[in-house]
Amino acid sequence: MEGTESLPAVYRVGIDLGGTNIAVGVVDEDFHIVAKYSTPTGADRPYEQIVGDMAKAVRKALSNAGVPVEQCCSVGIGSPGICDSGTGTVLYSNNLGWKGVPLTSALQKWIDLPCRLSNDANCAALGEVAAGAAKGCKNAVLITLGTGVGGGVVLDGKIFSGCHSAGAELGHTVLVKDGELCTCGRRGCLEAYASATALIRQTKRAAQEHPESLIWKLCEGNPERISGRTSFEAERQGDETGRRVVDSYLSYLSEGVVDFVNIFRPECLILGGGICNEGARLLDPINTFVRHFCFGGELVEAPAVIRAALGNDAGIIGAALL
Repeated sequence: MEGTESLPAVYRVGIDLGGTNIAVGVVDEDFHIVAKYSTPTGADRPYEQIVGDMAKAVRKALSNAGVPVEQCCSVGIGSPGICDSGTGTVLYSNNLGWKGVPLTSALQKWIDLPCRLSNDANCAALGEVAAGAAKGCKNAVLITLGTGVGGGVVLDGKIFSGCHSAGAELGHTVLVKDGELCTCGRRGCLEAYASATALIRQTKRAAQEHPESLIWKLCEGNPERISGRTSFEAERQGDETGRRVVDSYLSYLSEGVVDFVNIFRPECLILGGGICNEGARLLDPINTFVRHFCFGGELVEAPAVIRAALGNDAGIIGAALL
């Protein structure tokens, strides 16, 4: 575009790479997404083809925003798995079936901009600190409750990722010794008790043990229809089995939250994922537990446990700020 060489670089591009979709956003100086574009990942293909589609998605997003590439200063990628931010390599991602993929260098063959990489949960945490629920905080922890339990840690305004960027795997800290088998191969991980998947499993077990429960009515007699919302909805309708499932789930999650409060002592701890739509029923008991049981809670103000505000946009914004 004529004259663009004199325009200031005021935009950044963030890519949220998932096993299902590639979501791209153009982010302005105020951390607002001015335009987005999404395309299926096609994770069963060679990574080179996926990177080509990432580049096309970036161009589509820029076109939607009416922003020339010359006005962009960088591209950031949030990817599932262990991501070495120093080399821009996805060391391992089971969602994508990748090992040792040089992602940033591959993308730079298509787009001539500086490119950075981090884990997707790290990016979501950074996004919430920059423009979401933790805006204004320098230190925050994000826990995402979905198929698994993801974790992102921001310390002094920067992502903490550990050696080889393989740290902050908060979902794979042991909560119950020799407990439920986790997808990582270990037993008793927080993920095996506090993920949405775990809540569904707990609800199914309770329904089988208590066939009189309202849970069966809510799922129309088909346990495969049980979701993370089912036990909460049963409780709202006065079902005792539903209440017990919810209370048990919250006790597991609260214990994990207090552990991370004691380790990092953040200004706030953010919970993300669909379960957070339960609002006060989820957050109030956890906040009460944190105030009572975090170390020195009676002498030093306990951090608030709050709900993530940006949804899926958090990963895009955080990636753009890498």
